[in-house]
Amino acid sequence: MTFYEELEWRGLVNQISSPDLIEKLNKGGLTFYIGTDPTADSLHLGHYSSFLITRRLKAAGHHPILLVGLATGLIGDPRGTVERELKQKEEVFRNYEALKAQVERLFGFEVVNNYDWVSGMNVIDFFRDYGKYINVGYMLTKDHVRRQMESGISYAEFSYMLIQAIDFKHLHETRGVDLQVAGSDQWGNITTGIELIRKTTGDEVYALTMPLVLDAQGNKFGKSEGNALWLDKDKTSPYELYQFLINADDACVISYLKRLTFLTPEQITDIEARHREHPEQRLAQQELAKAIVTDLHGEEEYLRAVDISRKLFSGDLRSLSLRDIRAGLRSVPQVRLVPGPLAEVLVAAGVCSSKREAREFIGNGAIALNGETVRDAALHVGPELALEGEVIVIRRGKKKYYMGVFA
Repeated sequence: MTFYEELEWRGLVNQISSPDLIEKLNKGGLTFYIGTDPTADSLHLGHYSSFLITRRLKAAGHHPILLVGLATGLIGDPRGTVERELKQKEEVFRNYEALKAQVERLFGFEVVNNYDWVSGMNVIDFFRDYGKYINVGYMLTKDHVRRQMESGISYAEFSYMLIQAIDFKHLHETRGVDLQVAGSDQWGNITTGIELIRKTTGDEVYALTMPLVLDAQGNKFGKSEGNALWLDKDKTSPYELYQFLINADDACVISYLKRLTFLTPEQITDIEARHREHPEQRLAQQELAKAIVTDLHGEEEYLRAVDISRKLFSGDLRSLSLRDIRAGLRSVPQVRLVPGPLAEVLVAAGVCSSKREAREFIGNGAIALNGETVRDAALHVGPELALEGEVIVIRRGKKKYYMGVFA
């Protein structure tokens, strides 16, 4: 299997700009770049798939450059739906610094910033040196622009693709970049760069786009979709990431293994066969969670996530530290508790809708405090029951958790 064939097998090729790119990818020696804008202070799982290709290409003999686009981040890439709200400059600059540090830590390659070559450009040079080479009709054919025309698109966002084209041209001329890699939603922007370089230099450069990572419902991973899984562990804990991956849909998990891990094709084929024999064991999900959490946060955090998951599932909360409990139950509702009989506490906290319902749940053994089933509706619940004097974890039924704190 050639390098390009493996990329296809992994589902990492959506479009290429020329068949000539296949041989070049197999041969090695290309300098390429991939970029992101600082629209947040952390990458998310959607970025992770795209940026992992830098390592794959590096291993195949290519040279990666990572771009964190402060200039483009200040403008905003058209979504293809509605105009983005411009962020304050201070926020974009803060995001840039955070992303630059994160990208360097996670991927270890050189990071460049398009603000360095775009910010000093005057408007006349912009139009003369770049704007005159790209036809408006050509720009209107791009899917993301055409879709957004219905809801309205500002000239700033309309010009975004030209700024990205300038990036490609600048890096081609100053760093020898001949390939831009990105998600499939960037195809129109990349090909505009190819067009600009062809018209101004006569050189041929290339594009490779990858399919976006989607969940089982066909939604992409990203903050605009409301389901972002951040790579910063202070925004999405290793445990939360572990739980998402361990619960990945069977219909998606093999694709995720191919695209999001460095397991070999032979290893993935073996995992897939064993997973199909015993899907209830969730072997593929376990391998996926292990690979990604370890890669992002280290083996210690992975093992901690496994331990938290096991103990929460078994109800063994008292053997967990409060830090681990907070990490494991980070996304559950936090409720205010008022000391008193258990049934009244549950109603006041909104865990149950009435004392009658509370007594039914308690009588059926469906209420647990700190992992222990409680059957006494009159049990006094006060700070003395709190773990480390701070928290009472309430479980209603099998999966509904609340983090209770006293006012």
